[in-house]
Amino acid sequence: MTDGKQHGAELFENLKLELRRGCLVVAVLGQLRKEQYGYMLRKALADDGLEIDESTLYPLLRRLESQGLLISEWREEDKRNKRFYRLAPMGEQMLAQLLEEWQRINASLGKILPGAASLHVL
Repeated sequence: MTDGKQHGAELFENLKLELRRGCLVVAVLGQLRKEQYGYMLRKALADDGLEIDESTLYPLLRRLESQGLLISEWREEDKRNKRFYRLAPMGEQMLAQLLEEWQRINASLGKILPGAASLHVL
Protein backbone atom coordinates (compact mmCIF):
# COMPACT_ATOMS: atom_id res chain seq x y z
CA MET A 1 0.00 0.00 0.00
CA THR A 2 2.95 2.31 0.66
CA ASP A 3 3.94 2.08 -3.02
CA GLY A 4 0.47 3.25 -4.04
CA LYS A 5 0.63 6.20 -1.68
CA GLN A 6 4.15 7.04 -2.86
CA HIS A 7 3.09 6.82 -6.51
CA GLY A 8 0.07 9.02 -5.76
CA ALA A 9 2.30 11.59 -4.03
CA GLU A 10 4.77 11.60 -6.94
CA LEU A 11 1.96 11.91 -9.45
CA PHE A 12 0.45 14.81 -7.51
CA GLU A 13 3.83 16.58 -7.40
CA ASN A 14 4.29 16.15 -11.16
CA LEU A 15 0.79 17.40 -11.95
CA LYS A 16 1.20 20.29 -9.52
CA LEU A 17 4.43 21.32 -11.28
CA GLU A 18 2.66 21.16 -14.63
CA LEU A 19 -0.16 23.35 -13.32
CA ARG A 20 2.27 25.84 -11.76
CA ARG A 21 4.35 26.28 -14.94
CA GLY A 22 1.72 28.24 -16.82
CA CYS A 23 0.68 30.13 -13.72
CA LEU A 24 4.28 31.21 -13.10
CA VAL A 25 4.50 32.75 -16.58
CA VAL A 26 1.35 34.79 -15.95
CA ALA A 27 2.52 35.76 -12.45
CA VAL A 28 5.97 36.86 -13.66
CA LEU A 29 4.51 38.89 -16.52
CA GLY A 30 2.00 40.45 -14.12
CA GLN A 31 4.68 41.38 -11.58
CA LEU A 32 6.90 42.88 -14.28
CA ARG A 33 4.37 45.53 -15.23
CA LYS A 34 6.59 47.34 -12.72
CA GLU A 35 10.34 47.06 -13.32
CA GLN A 36 12.17 44.79 -10.87
CA TYR A 37 15.41 42.87 -10.56
CA GLY A 38 15.44 39.12 -10.05
CA TYR A 39 15.67 38.91 -6.27
CA MET A 40 13.01 41.62 -5.81
CA LEU A 41 10.72 39.75 -8.23
CA ARG A 42 11.29 36.44 -6.45
CA LYS A 43 10.50 38.05 -3.09
CA ALA A 44 7.36 39.77 -4.41
CA LEU A 45 6.07 36.48 -5.80
CA ALA A 46 6.83 34.68 -2.52
CA ASP A 47 5.13 37.45 -0.52
CA ASP A 48 2.01 36.80 -2.59
CA GLY A 49 2.23 33.05 -1.90
CA LEU A 50 3.96 31.90 -5.09
CA GLU A 51 7.40 30.56 -4.17
CA ILE A 52 9.81 30.09 -7.06
CA ASP A 53 13.36 28.75 -6.95
CA GLU A 54 16.16 30.77 -8.52
CA SER A 55 16.91 27.75 -10.71
CA THR A 56 13.41 28.12 -12.18
CA LEU A 57 13.08 31.91 -12.19
CA TYR A 58 16.22 32.96 -14.03
CA PRO A 59 15.86 30.53 -16.95
CA LEU A 60 12.20 31.61 -17.19
CA LEU A 61 13.22 35.28 -17.32
CA ARG A 62 15.79 34.56 -20.04
CA ARG A 63 13.24 32.58 -22.05
CA LEU A 64 10.59 35.29 -21.77
CA GLU A 65 13.16 37.88 -22.84
CA SER A 66 14.26 35.78 -25.82
CA GLN A 67 10.59 35.50 -26.81
CA GLY A 68 10.35 39.31 -26.88
CA LEU A 69 8.06 39.55 -23.84
CA LEU A 70 10.57 41.18 -21.47
CA ILE A 71 13.25 43.83 -21.71
CA SER A 72 16.21 43.80 -19.34
CA GLU A 73 19.13 46.05 -18.59
CA TRP A 74 22.05 45.98 -16.19
CA ARG A 75 22.29 48.88 -13.75
CA GLU A 76 24.25 49.61 -10.63
CA GLU A 77 22.20 49.86 -7.46
CA ASP A 78 23.67 49.92 -3.95
CA LYS A 79 27.13 49.53 -5.52
CA ARG A 80 26.10 46.23 -7.14
CA ASN A 81 25.21 45.46 -10.73
CA LYS A 82 21.67 44.16 -11.01
CA ARG A 83 19.67 43.10 -14.02
CA PHE A 84 16.31 44.85 -14.11
CA TYR A 85 13.40 43.36 -16.03
CA ARG A 86 10.17 44.90 -17.29
CA LEU A 87 7.44 44.01 -19.73
CA ALA A 88 8.10 44.73 -23.37
CA PRO A 89 5.15 46.05 -25.40
CA MET A 90 4.63 42.53 -26.75
CA GLY A 91 4.69 41.25 -23.15
CA GLU A 92 1.89 43.64 -22.23
CA GLN A 93 -0.19 42.33 -25.14
CA MET A 94 0.58 38.72 -24.25
CA LEU A 95 -0.33 39.28 -20.59
CA ALA A 96 -3.69 40.74 -21.63
CA GLN A 97 -4.35 37.74 -23.91
CA LEU A 98 -3.29 35.24 -21.24
CA LEU A 99 -5.56 36.90 -18.68
CA GLU A 100 -8.50 36.68 -21.11
CA GLU A 101 -7.74 32.98 -21.59
CA TRP A 102 -7.42 32.57 -17.80
CA GLN A 103 -10.90 34.06 -17.42
CA ARG A 104 -12.34 31.69 -20.05
CA ILE A 105 -10.74 28.68 -18.36
CA ASN A 106 -11.86 29.88 -14.94
CA ALA A 107 -15.44 30.30 -16.19
CA SER A 108 -15.39 26.79 -17.67
CA LEU A 109 -13.99 25.30 -14.46
CA GLY A 110 -16.73 27.11 -12.56
CA LYS A 111 -19.28 25.17 -14.63
CA ILE A 112 -17.43 21.84 -14.52
CA LEU A 113 -16.37 21.68 -10.87
CA PRO A 114 -18.82 21.86 -7.97
CA GLY A 115 -17.92 24.75 -5.70
CA ALA A 116 -15.46 26.16 -8.23
CA ALA A 117 -17.43 29.40 -8.39
CA SER A 118 -15.08 30.54 -5.63
CA LEU A 119 -12.13 30.43 -8.05
CA HIS A 120 -10.84 33.92 -8.65
CA VAL A 121 -9.19 35.59 -11.62
CA LEU A 122 -5.83 37.28 -11.05
